[in-house]
Amino acid sequence: MRSMDSLTWRCYIVQDPKLLAALQESRKRQAPYAGAFLLKDEPGTESSPSSETEKSVYDIKGKELFNRLHEVGTLAQISSIQGDQVVLIGHRRLRITEMVSEDPLTVKVDHLKEKPYDKDDDVIKATSFEVISTLRDVLKTSSLWRDHVQTYSQHIGDFNFPRLADFGAAISGANKLQCQQVLEELDVHKRLQLTLELVKKEMEISKIQESIAKAIEEKISGEQRRYLLNEQLKAIKKELGLETDDKTALSAKFRERLEPNREKCPPHVLQVIEEELTKLQLLEASSSEFNVTRNYLDWLTVLPWGNYSDENFDVIQAQTILDEDHYGLADVKERILEFIAVGKLRGTSQGKIICLSGPPGVGKTSIGRSIARALNRKFFRFSVGGLSDVAEIKGHRRTYIGAMPGKMVQCLKNVGTENPLVLIDEIDKLGRGHAGDPASALLELLDPEQNANFLDHYLDVPIDLSKVLFVCTANVVDNIPNPLLDRMEVIAIAGYITDEKMHIARDYLEKTAREACGVKPEQVEVTDAALLGLIENYCREAGVRNLQKHIEKIYRKIALRLVREGSSNESVMVQPADAKAEVVDESDHHAAANKADVEVETSVQVDTVQTNDQPKDPKDAADSKELQETEATKAVEKVVVDTSNLADFVGKPVFHAERIYDQTPVGVVMGLAWTAMGGSTLYIETTQVEQGEGKGALHLTGQLGDVMKESAQIAHTLARAILLEKEPANPYFVNSKLHLHVPAGATPKDGPSAGCTMITSMLSLAMKKPVRKDLAMTGEVTLTGKILPIGGVKEKTIAAKRSEVRTIIFPAANRRDYDELAPNVTEGLNVHFVDDYSQIFSLALEYDVNTMVN
Repeated sequence: MRSMDSLTWRCYIVQDPKLLAALQESRKRQAPYAGAFLLKDEPGTESSPSSETEKSVYDIKGKELFNRLHEVGTLAQISSIQGDQVVLIGHRRLRITEMVSEDPLTVKVDHLKEKPYDKDDDVIKATSFEVISTLRDVLKTSSLWRDHVQTYSQHIGDFNFPRLADFGAAISGANKLQCQQVLEELDVHKRLQLTLELVKKEMEISKIQESIAKAIEEKISGEQRRYLLNEQLKAIKKELGLETDDKTALSAKFRERLEPNREKCPPHVLQVIEEELTKLQLLEASSSEFNVTRNYLDWLTVLPWGNYSDENFDVIQAQTILDEDHYGLADVKERILEFIAVGKLRGTSQGKIICLSGPPGVGKTSIGRSIARALNRKFFRFSVGGLSDVAEIKGHRRTYIGAMPGKMVQCLKNVGTENPLVLIDEIDKLGRGHAGDPASALLELLDPEQNANFLDHYLDVPIDLSKVLFVCTANVVDNIPNPLLDRMEVIAIAGYITDEKMHIARDYLEKTAREACGVKPEQVEVTDAALLGLIENYCREAGVRNLQKHIEKIYRKIALRLVREGSSNESVMVQPADAKAEVVDESDHHAAANKADVEVETSVQVDTVQTNDQPKDPKDAADSKELQETEATKAVEKVVVDTSNLADFVGKPVFHAERIYDQTPVGVVMGLAWTAMGGSTLYIETTQVEQGEGKGALHLTGQLGDVMKESAQIAHTLARAILLEKEPANPYFVNSKLHLHVPAGATPKDGPSAGCTMITSMLSLAMKKPVRKDLAMTGEVTLTGKILPIGGVKEKTIAAKRSEVRTIIFPAANRRDYDELAPNVTEGLNVHFVDDYSQIFSLALEYDVNTMVN
């Protein structure tokens, strides 16, 4: 039996009905045989045909099919036919000689025999033994191959060299072209060599397959073993009562956490917690809903339901704490003391919403922490500047991945009480985006009537925030939406005058900067004159943040100077004990080293006493030498900062005197303005451009806003009326083109409070009479001459004092605002309150020029 191309024993499916009928007809004869030939691949196709290629084989007929066949094939016996399945047994090799018929394809063949060979040839024997040895190793790895051997032996007989080569190639995993190559080889020795290559390759594949299978099996068995051991360990611990399963442990943890607050916890919250705990037991630990429920229970049970911190109702102690941390801010401190007093009389305190408004650096944020300390409340701060997502306030829905509660729920978790002090910073800088309007979301949070049942989207249960004290901070309350502003009690912090800044710098800022830089008090002295110069020439802002930066800068430079001088002192050699007596005065040395005109005082002089007697005890000699070295390095250099050397530490002055004129000329009047940084003085200048019959007009410059331009037109109209009343024969405004300018043209200006100042400037020019010296005014004026109230009284008063103004004119409606100012703010000022412009005219322009005191 000579077989090849895996045709030793194989089942085929025949789809061609004519071919199948021909095979069935051939099988009925006594010698049912058929020829099996391999089909050549089409040019340009891969050697392993796809299903489409196999399907197209049955479409090839006749001559085309004959040309596609390999010449050498196998004579196969038709063993059985069941439906379209045909079982063939290969017997010997055939070679096609010519075609007989096309449908079905019938050909003439020649039977091929192996070339003669020597059975006793050592090379053939050795090759066959190697094939058998390799086959034996391969057969160990698969029982299926052993079945092939048994089937082959039953139908074919015992192995010989040609049959061995055919069998090895037949059961190998070689491709069809390699098998066809073995089939066409008639030399037995070469056929054995080809077969040996195929089975060796099969052996290598079997080894790789075995290693892959072993690795996977080890991994799977290791994981299974670990899983089984873990399950057994859990079962053992559970039986011994040492551990429960995850869900039971979680439920026990949540119940244990809730137990201390169970009696204080609202009933509706307890009901939700119990429902969620029951739900947790029914869920699989691997499900996503399990993690959502676990996180939800974690938040519900961690909140301080019914827990309140003991408040401080001692007004005296609270006053002391507030004064320790901040100087001034009387309005804020008074309001907090009122809050404490009401709580003491009622026996309990309610939450309030307070808004601190003022320029940057006046202590709005820092006083929030002091208020919490004075009230003995927990403190929590979060900033809403630029916030544009409502979920930051109200929380996310639990259906979202990564959902979290809002800031208030996080606050209660962090502080552990239901009555903290919550500081909401920068509330005037709220944003608005695609995620909603946070200002509208804050309406519920900051409404005393609604926040008792504040509903967070994540928790979905009402929370009582009525005991929370909310303190908000803002720079400009005009930027806060009106509905939100209506819910807050606004306390304005105008800023600090020079005297207050001096106290703050001396008592708070200087001490903090000195400790931060590691400088000792005896090493430095900053004079009051230096601080005053720093405040007036470098730090005129309403707040003290810039002042703090400059003081820190001074102390950093002092620290650097002390370290440099200390390093130079350490390098000086100490005189021996037996040297001649001399007094070492290092003041000249330090004066030369200090090039910044800093006074360096030598507080200790090192004296060496001459002695002719050497110490008898070596220990005494060592102690004496050590004492001398200690005294030599103990010299303390004090750095004095005053007005003469202040520029060496902080550079050239930033600000200069706000007064442009020592004596204001005709047509120039000083006004008072309010800015977000505090108050400032503002000059109004008017001059004549052109004069002629009927050329009366007004030109405005200084980057004025629409409101201020309207004020200028009103002032021009009213000034014409007043001049006509006072000097009927003076046609100045009718025939003069005027130019009104407000200096600092790069700064935008707007507002109605400069109306009376503009009128006075125009009348001064028309009457050719300067206003009184050291006079400033502010107030909105109507067409009938009435003076309306303005804002920023304290800021404008501070600005007037800074510019050395002696007399201020305010609207009569602002008298109460002025009376509430501290005495140190109004000290040295002569203030007039008016309700009609005629009074301003009398104060500013009706005087005798000859008797005017300069």
